Amino acid sequence: MTKGKLLALLGLAGGAFAYWKYQNLSPEEKEKLKAKARKIKNDVKDAAVDIKDTIGEELDKFSKNAGESFTNAPE
Repeated sequence: MTKGKLLALLGLAGGAFAYWKYQNLSPEEKEKLKAKARKIKNDVKDAAVDIKDTIGEELDKFSKNAGESFTNAPE
């Protein structure tokens, strides 16, 4: 069996186990799991927005500095 097939089989088995485990959770445990997933989603979304803002700010600084370099460059 190739490495790729083995990894695919392990992934399928892991997914089946997770599905079975979720189906056997109590309603309270399911709600806790959903709340945890929502929190992680919000944290990732906030981090992505922060990264986007930081990259935008750095790009603006770079563009400004590059423009100044061309303006001040001797001909």
